[in-house]
Amino acid sequence: MTLMKSIATQAKKAARILAIQSAEKRISVLTDMADALRQHANVILEANKDDLQRATEAGLSDAMIDRLTLNEQRINDMADGLDTVASLPEVVGTTREFGKRPNGLTIEKMRIPLGVVCMIYEARPNVTADAAGLCIKSGNAVVLRGGKEALSSSLAIADVLRSVLTAHQLPEEIVSVIPDPDRALLNELLTLKDDIDLVIPRGGEGLINFVSANSQIPVIQHYKGVCHLYVDNEADLDKALAILLNGKTQRTGVCNALEGLLVHGDIAEQFLPKVADAFKEKQVKVNGCDKAEPYFDDFTLLNDDEFGQEYLSLEIAVRVVDSIEQSFAHIEQFGSHHTEVIVTENKQTAQRFQQVVDASVVMVNASSRFSDGGELGLGAEIGIATTKLHAYGPMGIESLTTEKYLVHGTGQCRN
Repeated sequence: MTLMKSIATQAKKAARILAIQSAEKRISVLTDMADALRQHANVILEANKDDLQRATEAGLSDAMIDRLTLNEQRINDMADGLDTVASLPEVVGTTREFGKRPNGLTIEKMRIPLGVVCMIYEARPNVTADAAGLCIKSGNAVVLRGGKEALSSSLAIADVLRSVLTAHQLPEEIVSVIPDPDRALLNELLTLKDDIDLVIPRGGEGLINFVSANSQIPVIQHYKGVCHLYVDNEADLDKALAILLNGKTQRTGVCNALEGLLVHGDIAEQFLPKVADAFKEKQVKVNGCDKAEPYFDDFTLLNDDEFGQEYLSLEIAVRVVDSIEQSFAHIEQFGSHHTEVIVTENKQTAQRFQQVVDASVVMVNASSRFSDGGELGLGAEIGIATTKLHAYGPMGIESLTTEKYLVHGTGQCRN
């Protein structure tokens, strides 16, 4: 048996054991994991230093290094996320009535774990804890395959989590980390459809494309985060500027950062000079259309087909549109089904934007940075689905379960 097959098989066995544990047991495990992360932060930070050194030597981008970096606050955030997940309402085992048939059969549906979830991610060591927490809460085992950039950090975090499982007399294989980032091992992992039930890749578009093209297991897809802010002609401009700056500059190397700004032509003359001043102060590089160009000193003119870039840096594309319909067309062409935002004081316009725009999260008068599992009340997220099967948007514990039918009879036989 190969290493990958052994890991997947053991995870499947562990998943069966976890699935029959009580909700109270899983909550206790998660809260103890949160405490253990806080207690062993120094060990995790030492491992992270090794990853950061290798990343710097390899010349990784600032955005990648930001995603890779851990500090005490981020470890506390991971721990807080586990506590939050532990406190969420129970999903596994909940039932709903599905009706009573004319022949007397009563039908229910019960929510159950998927089984084994495989996470494939790049420079995001926090995913190790987030994914483990969400999977344990939802009764699933998890196989974690981090990129070589975050391997030391991921292994250190997983060691802490696995020690808690052992202390609770549960199989440590409930949380498994692939110890070798060799691409050949990943190829094999993606063929193990008898042991792994779902693959969730988190990372760059190249990783998502590779996993989607090579996996024999169902894949949750999230190609990129090209998020737009549309400032309507009935917007509060101070509110719009604050939302723009938060979405673009608060943290640039994340998928819910703004990459595009659409401004209604009726308010461009009032709004864009304010944007220009703010972007100059924040050192944001501006690209865009010819109608936006006069408002900015340092500006790169884009061709019509050059919008839709995921910059992941202090850079943005700006377009002046003649109507909300033109914003719809732009988002349809260049959006990534991640998050789209409108700023407007017109409730009917806001409602129309939310109805028409096809994205997993559509916001009114709020920063795109809230498009996050924790901020939306999921505790943490295991990924963001930008395709619609079987989930859409940030995925929490419910997205890691499915339903089975429970049928109750009194001896009925079909004619």
